[in-house]
Amino acid sequence: MTSVRAARFAASYALLRAAADVADHWIQTDHQACTKGQHDHNDGQSSKAGRKACAAHVATYTATQAAVLLAGTRLLGIRLHPAPVVAALALSAATHYIADRREPLRRLADATGKGNFVRLADHGMNGAYALDQAWHHAFETAAALIASA
Repeated sequence: MTSVRAARFAASYALLRAAADVADHWIQTDHQACTKGQHDHNDGQSSKAGRKACAAHVATYTATQAAVLLAGTRLLGIRLHPAPVVAALALSAATHYIADRREPLRRLADATGKGNFVRLADHGMNGAYALDQAWHHAFETAAALIASA
């Protein structure tokens, strides 16, 4: 990896990560946060509301990441090519949606022996949130690698 590409990666990761925190914790509405993980309870309505809330959250999340990445790289004088940036944002959006629907990560945690941890909500610890954030960080790293290509 050249030093220029390494700088593009580092800047892309820092910008994507900062934007993700802002989008997840400040821009996301209370309704989206409380509803996005809802699944069917025999009537189908809660699942539809959950998908809709999650899609709306992911839309603002992705827009935030795009705006911060564009503004930040311009301010830093770093040029990213549009196609890899679009691919990076698409990866970030798709994986964010999967995680924020909640059940896919719960199932993955169960399948990998993390079932007790994902349900941990004691001693000041929330296992579901910790695993959610680890998932997001991993895919934001991959997105930054793609964006910096």
